[in-house]
Parts: sequence; structure tokens; C-alpha cells
Amino acid sequence: GNLEWLDKSKSSFLVMWRRPEEWGKLIYQWVVKNGLTNSVFTLYELTSGDDTENEEFHGLDESMLLRALQALQQEHKAEIITLDDGRGVKFF
Repeated sequence: GNLEWLDKSKSSFLVMWRRPEEWGKLIYQWVVKNGLTNSVFTLYELTSGDDTENEEFHGLDESMLLRALQALQQEHKAEIITLDDGRGVKFF
């Protein structure tokens, strides 16, 4: 479950340290632990902000972050939103 083919001919693949759902779970645990439900964050704040500096998802690649947030969105725990200067997420 930690390998994903990037093309149909299966000539290149992505090996993931954690699946997007696992990253989403870690992010959501941080949100709940810090009382940040009903808060909005930019993607930058989540992966590069001072508040997440000691979290495992700090520095996470943006494409993997988006996939993690999409998994949370499917669980109705978050909503990816468009902000003036990029994308953000609201947690529920």
C-alpha cells in the first residue's frame, strides 16, 4: 500500500513513507490536540509554519499534503479552500 505506479506502463513509481490517509490522520490529530477545529490554515502554515515545527508532517511535500487533506475531506473532517494567495484548508 506504500507504492503507487505513476504511469500505466508501470515504468515509474512513487514509494511513500506513509499513505495519504495516514498523513491525514496525523494532521487531524494535531488539529484536535491543539483545539484548532473550525480553523483555517494555508498549506504553507501546515508544512512550514512555526506551530508545526516539531510535527512529523512539517516539511511534507505539497502534493502529498493535498492528498492527505483530500482524504480528510472525504471523511468530512476538512475542506480544501481557495484563498486569495493560494490554497488553504478548514478543519471541522
